[in-house]
Amino acid sequence: MAAVIPFSQALRERTWTGHSDSEGAGFMTDLMSGKGTRDDYIALVAQHFFIYDALEAAADRMKNDPVAAAFISPKLTRLPAIEEDLRFLIGEDWRDQMTPLPTTARYVRRIDEVAATWNGGFIAHHYTRYLGDLSGGQIIRTLMQRQFGFETNGVGFYLFGDIAKPKEFKETYRSQLDAVGWDDKERDRVIDEVMVAYRFNTELFLDLADAKATAVA
Repeated sequence: MAAVIPFSQALRERTWTGHSDSEGAGFMTDLMSGKGTRDDYIALVAQHFFIYDALEAAADRMKNDPVAAAFISPKLTRLPAIEEDLRFLIGEDWRDQMTPLPTTARYVRRIDEVAATWNGGFIAHHYTRYLGDLSGGQIIRTLMQRQFGFETNGVGFYLFGDIAKPKEFKETYRSQLDAVGWDDKERDRVIDEVMVAYRFNTELFLDLADAKATAVA
């Protein structure tokens, strides 16, 4: 009898291509390699505000769901840190200077839609964002600090002060995924939704690149 692959392992293996494509988008490649500007970074943070506003509102709606509740933790909350970053990067009137890009607006609608009725869909987006922040996000933070002279102001989004050991936190999260007990059909649905989230990320980077090109033209 073939061994059953833990869901967290199947999830990582089956979404690896989408994850790599997202990370390889040109806008982020430039930002990570030192070719991007401080304004490019600010544009990214601004779009994060809209995404996490939707995701954390969804978490509040899902907090009593018997499946989703296990994944929701105040240790992961990012919105206050994003707001402080934007206040530092833009100024007190930061809200008046931002609008969601087309992909961001679609991304937010998708989060609102799935989190209204489907705990697996909510978890798919929750997993994609927060475990990414605890992994590759830490590399982004280090590079932005180095390139733009940030200390903690401006990169607070990437600082998880209440998570002393990110590796252990991620392992616990993946164990919780394995323990949910979804059948094969639901597992496939959740994996497909993670791929949707990765596509939104890739398309957001394209939107950011297009917006930059339009501003320069």
